[in-house]
Amino acid sequence: MLDGAYIPAFNKSKIHNCYKLRKNFKIIGSAHNIYEIRIKEKQNCEDIFISPIFKTAYHEHYLGIYKFTNLSSNTKKRIIALGGIDNSNFRKINRKFVLGFASISWIKKNGLNKI
Repeated sequence: MLDGAYIPAFNKSKIHNCYKLRKNFKIIGSAHNIYEIRIKEKQNCEDIFISPIFKTAYHEHYLGIYKFTNLSSNTKKRIIALGGIDNSNFRKINRKFVLGFASISWIKKNGLNKI
């Protein structure tokens, strides 16, 4: 039995809201703008990944710290920063609006993927 579900930014459906979910079932989602954040709120996501914050090898277009902070401050949902986070820009993330962060390349670069 599942303990949670991830809803990507492109998924706008609210059909899962009609099901009875387990008590500790957790729904998380991702968003790239305020419109998608509002959809994730309506989908009852507890946590929202906002990305990409910084430039990555895969994303030439990114939010930047000011847009990210603005988006994060416009919701009461818990926010997780994602995309392009590394040693040089980690401190720029305003932890006032962020539950946590995720960074695949930073973890791989520092050898933390062996944990």
